[in-house]
Amino acid sequence: MSIFSKWFGSKRNNIKEVDDLTFDQVEDPSIYDVFGDSELSEESTTESLPDAIRYVVDKWGCDYLKSRSFLNVLNDFQAFKEIPAAKYIIQNMQANGYVDKLVLVNNWEIESKSIIIKYANEFGAKENLVAYVVRSLGYGLKKINDIPKLMERSEKDQETFKDPESQTITIPPSATYSQPSPNPMPKPTPQPLPQQLGPYEPKMDLPNYHYPTLDLLKKYDIYGEPYIDMAEQTANKNRVVDVLRNFGIEISSIKANVGPTITLYEITPASGVRISKIRNLEEDIALSLSAFGVRIIAPIPGKGTIGIEVPNAKPATVSMESILNSMKYQETTMELPCAIGKTITNEVFMFDLAKAPHLLVAGATGQGKSVGLNAIITSLLYKKHPAELKIVLVDPKKVEFSIYSSIGKHFLAKIPDNNPDSIITDTQRAINTLNSLCKEMDTRYDLLMMAQVRNLKEYNKKFIDRQLNPVHGHKFMPYIVVVIDEYGDLIMTAGKEVELPIARIAQLGRAVGIHMVISTQRPTTNIITGPIKANFPSRIAFRVGTTVDSRTILDRPGAQQLMGRGDMLFQNFGSEPIRVQGAFVDTSELERINQFIAQQQGYLLVYELPEPDTDDGEIGGSRDVDMQHLDPMFEDAARLIVREQSGSTALIQRKFAIGYNRAGRLMDQLEKAGIVGAAHGSKPREVLITDENSLENLLSLWR
Repeated sequence: MSIFSKWFGSKRNNIKEVDDLTFDQVEDPSIYDVFGDSELSEESTTESLPDAIRYVVDKWGCDYLKSRSFLNVLNDFQAFKEIPAAKYIIQNMQANGYVDKLVLVNNWEIESKSIIIKYANEFGAKENLVAYVVRSLGYGLKKINDIPKLMERSEKDQETFKDPESQTITIPPSATYSQPSPNPMPKPTPQPLPQQLGPYEPKMDLPNYHYPTLDLLKKYDIYGEPYIDMAEQTANKNRVVDVLRNFGIEISSIKANVGPTITLYEITPASGVRISKIRNLEEDIALSLSAFGVRIIAPIPGKGTIGIEVPNAKPATVSMESILNSMKYQETTMELPCAIGKTITNEVFMFDLAKAPHLLVAGATGQGKSVGLNAIITSLLYKKHPAELKIVLVDPKKVEFSIYSSIGKHFLAKIPDNNPDSIITDTQRAINTLNSLCKEMDTRYDLLMMAQVRNLKEYNKKFIDRQLNPVHGHKFMPYIVVVIDEYGDLIMTAGKEVELPIARIAQLGRAVGIHMVISTQRPTTNIITGPIKANFPSRIAFRVGTTVDSRTILDRPGAQQLMGRGDMLFQNFGSEPIRVQGAFVDTSELERINQFIAQQQGYLLVYELPEPDTDDGEIGGSRDVDMQHLDPMFEDAARLIVREQSGSTALIQRKFAIGYNRAGRLMDQLEKAGIVGAAHGSKPREVLITDENSLENLLSLWR
């Protein structure tokens, strides 16, 4: 037997069975289909009909109902929210054991949530069906203001209900009808089932967004190809062979790989030659070639050869356009592809920041660190949609990242504060932002735990497949990349306040999609400390002044012999460093890219991170609620909370399409006004107002 049949009697069995359907799939029958023409005739008695239908017949007559469907009648009239209709629901539910308990709030009323759960579990019905019926027919017993008069009725007409504490309330089987509300509760708009909607598409937030095009980047005449001077290559090869022979080292073969700025000579030593003997000739070979930056790789990993890196006389510029136009970048399946330059063999070099999972960049002033960071950001902007990626930019120097402020509503993220600038330039904001990221990280781990997945990729796949319910707080989560341009300055001014949250994010952020890129021009042990080195396995070393600095960054020498101007060593998880010539992207190119993105439709607000916890554990530094300047949505939010009888911040977010922080401030104001109770962890707040009339009286006090 269907739910409607159980509620409205055996005479209405012709209603479509809805045990396994949602309300939106139920056919909307007419009044005559439900009750029959004979029962609704003017001459017939209406005593056998439910109280609300009898009320409609008595007030308007059957002619009115001829043009009204059954569900419209249920939805239109306030009578269903009065005592008789509420009593009718309770009688049927209690008779079948569905009433969980009665809760005393001022007067008696039903705790609707428990009834919904029990009723849905019993019949296997969708929760929105039972929720709609409870919402349409009344959340429960309305406030009974005249209990003494009701108690005077005869015992024969009284019905007694008991709660688990054996307390009782007396409800009459009928009561005087009241005039219908001039603003009846609107019928909910039918919503398709998740299976009918198909996969969730996060990019539909900005459906007309276009990725930046390659014509925004500068093309160089030589297109990034190395300049090969055969006379220079032959002369260098002969000099290398002569130097080795002068020290008694014979080689069986030698070949050259010409890169943009460096040529790698691969030599195969004769049998019996000690590798250490060749490694010690580094300075002698540099003297013979009259070149700076000669570096020996002995042996080359995966090959039975020894490499000697010699700078080219005419280094070529590696353009960003040649990197992003390559097939390797265009066809990559990396989550966060970072294309930074070309190797000695003239191949495009890129890595996945999502697997790195964090990057440490260090080198002396003017050697290309900021250009390298811009190359990383540019390669991400060309590959990711604003719905998939958010970037937090920390720039103590105030000038390096200012160019990205125009795309704040597309890609940037910041904490909610009075500063409109999306770029973080002062130390205190940096500290608050890092603490906020720790809070965001903990929240994401809670959602992963609820979804029973291990990382952000699996979580987002479940959400896209509509296996996670947004009602329970689930949402599509973008990757968050934190870029700090001068980490050393933050350490000097804030010390542990910066280092501790960075170390915590570096240890735990990978699984929830939070990745860090930090840069410093002071690669010393008091800046790059043990916890930082331990949690930043991927490192880029630009040219440094001493071998000690190179060992601090890479745990080995080599960075002191780089050429500068973007020449770098990339090391991943302690492997042999790879020499890369960084791609050059100048200011004019960045301006064109940011202007192209900024001219497109973006989000209404910059992506807001959670408000950080302060030392006293309160959010935002103060729990004082300003009731003199109420949010413009205060009254609408109050009506929503009372109508839904659910004190949930997520509900306000979803219904009004606002951010979490604004919804939280609204909830604080509702608590101060006495509409909802205090917070109890992640559970919804208790709603203290049970009807809209009481709410309007209360709101009038705050106007």
